[in-house]
Amino acid sequence: MPRKSKSPKKTETSLTSLKVEDTVAPQVHLRRSNRRWSKTMPPEGASDSNPGNALGFRPPADEDLNSEEIREYKDTMKEDMRLAIEGLARMERRLRSATKCQKLQIEQEARSSGTRKSVLEVMDQTADADDDASVIQNASIKLTKPTKGPGTEVEKGGQQLPTPDEEEDRKDDYARDISKGASLDPESRRIDAPEEAPDVPERGAARTPPVNSPYLPLPWKGRLGYACLNTYLRSAKTPIFCSRTCRMASIIDHRYPLFDESQPEHPVKNRPDKSKEPSIERGQKFLQTLGLANARDIVRMLRWNDKYGIKFMRLSSEMFPFASHPEHGYRLAPFASEVLAEAGRVAAELGHRLTVHPGQFTQIGSPRKEVVDAAIRDLEYHDEMLSLLQLPEQQDRDAVMILHMGGVYGDKAATLDRFRQNYAKLSPSIKARLVLENDDVGWTVHDLLPICEELNIPLVLDYHHHNILFDSTKCREGTLDISDPELQARITATWTRKGIKQKMHYSEPCPGAVTPRDRRKHSPRVATLPPCPPDMDLMIEAKDKEQAVFELMRNFKLPMFERINDVIPHEREDESRPDPPVSRKKQKTATNLKRKRAPDEETIEMNDIGAGASDQEQVVITGKEISDEDYAMGGPNNRVYWPPGQEDWLKPMKRGAKPMRTNDWQDEC
Repeated sequence: MPRKSKSPKKTETSLTSLKVEDTVAPQVHLRRSNRRWSKTMPPEGASDSNPGNALGFRPPADEDLNSEEIREYKDTMKEDMRLAIEGLARMERRLRSATKCQKLQIEQEARSSGTRKSVLEVMDQTADADDDASVIQNASIKLTKPTKGPGTEVEKGGQQLPTPDEEEDRKDDYARDISKGASLDPESRRIDAPEEAPDVPERGAARTPPVNSPYLPLPWKGRLGYACLNTYLRSAKTPIFCSRTCRMASIIDHRYPLFDESQPEHPVKNRPDKSKEPSIERGQKFLQTLGLANARDIVRMLRWNDKYGIKFMRLSSEMFPFASHPEHGYRLAPFASEVLAEAGRVAAELGHRLTVHPGQFTQIGSPRKEVVDAAIRDLEYHDEMLSLLQLPEQQDRDAVMILHMGGVYGDKAATLDRFRQNYAKLSPSIKARLVLENDDVGWTVHDLLPICEELNIPLVLDYHHHNILFDSTKCREGTLDISDPELQARITATWTRKGIKQKMHYSEPCPGAVTPRDRRKHSPRVATLPPCPPDMDLMIEAKDKEQAVFELMRNFKLPMFERINDVIPHEREDESRPDPPVSRKKQKTATNLKRKRAPDEETIEMNDIGAGASDQEQVVITGKEISDEDYAMGGPNNRVYWPPGQEDWLKPMKRGAKPMRTNDWQDEC
């Protein structure tokens, strides 16, 4: 049980007898991580050897610090401080719980309420338009600069919001009572960090929607695409995907031959034998084998996409692992020429557009030479991969490499100068494919558009990045201002000058995301189409990949939406299924079911000839064989769509695994 606090009267008497000086606020810090209090440095002029200062009083130097009165006073102060800290901890827990409940409520309302216009309403609004160009023209407005008026605050996004209440947080009644109304420490009055305001859910609900323009690009005539991975094909019994990779340690291990080279590799029974002589060529062959397996799956993914109306895909940069590495790197020709040419032939046959997106570390505007050299090697690798596809002229021109400008490095002007210098050193083939994309960290559309016009580089407009980072003096948050006809015409001109089909990127933040850091995460799926031209090549950058494209096709009744049906949980019609093993239990012989036999006869069971014969049930289950052409293609009913949050439908649950709940799926965002 906690020690009871001494009465104020007794405490006052003890202090008087000790002739204690005026009490001071104890030097205590509350630490949010573990809610412990720690002593700090005493104030200037105080004696470090006096332990009484830590408890808020300074007894006379000639007083015995180990006397009973001082010990009782110390115990009282410690108990009061412990109770006050516990009260503050309860305040923090209540505030966290209330904030979490508000966030979950906002997420639930966002999912359940129909806040957006239905497709029929939008189609009725746009049905009287003469053509698509006039609709876009009428739906756009002139660029409006936000103004700062009295009583308002223009935030980074340019949105005018009321000035937030700057009142101090109210104290908890319980903590105020046990501390006798006195504050233990100035910092203890604040539960949240300075950048964390308690009105986070309200600010999130007041933010401008990602799409705030009334125009929808319907009827849709363009191509929708997804990036790198197909969730349905990836979860097949034999996975189909283009991102098989390895660790660098595996490359070094595979420089050694196997224990038994006549047998396939096994993680336990047949591993590399490090007692033998290593070979660099053997390690590179291991990498090349992975790359060829990735490249062969492109054909299956292209045919799967074409079956369900998808004509646009981004190839994975990890298709050929470590191809641009300074030590383990390698050229793709000639070992991958034939496989990539076959993939290009299928893409040309189906009219499929292929692009690539080098990683975030590919920055040719960096001040570090080693970073620039690595970036150029990476661009050369991607250019070689696209060139070996041997696509027709227009499709080859449309096979672009999307690149971010990268870091700002403290000076945008100096970074742009370095970019100009390093861009001039690139090969003509890379220059023909390179395009720039606005990002969500340092470079807005208005930052990149002038350099794109100067160097004749196409600009990819990413709506999601624009809603996080934009020039508030020229453009507001949302899609309304960015759809200004004059600005859109400038962006389109960067593509038409080089004869490349324009493309855009679209995604949405996760539900409930408020801060820019949280909003950078892409939501599993998207709810609408951006106000782009209806014949645009639109890349949907979402966690659920092709399922996000299917969601748009089903919601807006886009072409071929009727072919897409729901999967059956844990059952796939497009995979071979062998005969299941049938266990037959041998029935025991009952002595009372035997009849007498002659000396030369065998025992005859009644179950074999009498009433028990029908108990022997014959179970015949036949397997199912699927051809290579039909494998993982959705089956005869095209069951390839899984509802949001039900990704576990693609595969049976593992034994002992917990079922995936909708809330868990949302938390992954």
